[in-house]
Amino acid sequence: MYRISELAERVGLSRTTLLYYEKIGLIKGKRLENSYRMYSDKDLQRLKLIQQLQAGGLTLKECQACLDAKIDRELLQGRLKTLDDEIAQKQRSRDLLAALLGEGDTKAWHTEAGKSAPDAHLEWLIKQGFNEKEALRLKWLSKNMNEHDQYMADFMHVFNALDRWGPGSEIDTLRALGAVPFKPENILEIGCGRGIATTVLAQNTDAKITALDNETTALARMMERATQAGVADRIETVCASMTDIPLEKGQFDLIWAEGSAYVMGVNNALKQWRSLLSGNGVLVLSDMVWSVESPNPAIKEFLAGEYPDLTTAGVRIEQAKAAGYAVLDTFTMSKEAWDAITRRWASACLNSKQACRIRRH
Repeated sequence: MYRISELAERVGLSRTTLLYYEKIGLIKGKRLENSYRMYSDKDLQRLKLIQQLQAGGLTLKECQACLDAKIDRELLQGRLKTLDDEIAQKQRSRDLLAALLGEGDTKAWHTEAGKSAPDAHLEWLIKQGFNEKEALRLKWLSKNMNEHDQYMADFMHVFNALDRWGPGSEIDTLRALGAVPFKPENILEIGCGRGIATTVLAQNTDAKITALDNETTALARMMERATQAGVADRIETVCASMTDIPLEKGQFDLIWAEGSAYVMGVNNALKQWRSLLSGNGVLVLSDMVWSVESPNPAIKEFLAGEYPDLTTAGVRIEQAKAAGYAVLDTFTMSKEAWDAITRRWASACLNSKQACRIRRH
């Protein structure tokens, strides 16, 4: 027989807890003539069994039901599922913490955070030490944050020798310019890169051109190219983010963005850039879209990781209309635009051991 203090010490519970257990009928002490409560070995074993059941996630009421009657299998199955769900959640939590410490892949987390809290996610990435362009690329391409430094080093190693970093051609630039229903006087080129399209625009218009990019070396190369072409006097450079353009609203009759809007998300670009246009201003942009209704599954799976925002031309047109634009024209870029960049990429890759590693991965 055990006094309540002895029983409490044996099972690691307080006297108050045991009194409560007795009150709800989990144990049954006997009061002696001297008013002391005494408990049997049966009470001790019952308490230990209750502790085992509680470790399985059962409430006191459920423990009592299991001890006093046949086990409710449906109840236990429900508890088992709850525990499995909790374990899965804790494993996801652990994987995320490990990934943020550099011990795993943060790709899935970036994808989810980018959808549920895009602005906060971007701000957080910048606080982690990424510049805005890198943070935007991480955000929209859902890359693994822990591999980003090497990814960018490889990217720049391969493409640093190239003036054009995406598909395009002078023919396509001129075709798009030809669809503008007036002679532009004030052009803003967003994401001008190294200035291939900038030079074409300057040579084929009399407009003043503001070329914006947040890569200083690209702007320097753009001005070098413009100087060689004799059009630098009409070009002004602005080193800034496309997500926070420090320019007066409503002053441009033409905004040009070849292959750059994807960095911040095309739909976001459509909304944010509209205020920079004058009353009848025109926005020209290019973006990669699906050209077939049923893409190859392997290609679709790959691109889902490289460009999660990839969609169809029809969706982009509807997004433009929803943002307040009237769509004047659309066309598919020429095969030459893709062939030219493919040849340049291949040439760069052949001259880089690091590039070959990228291709294999």
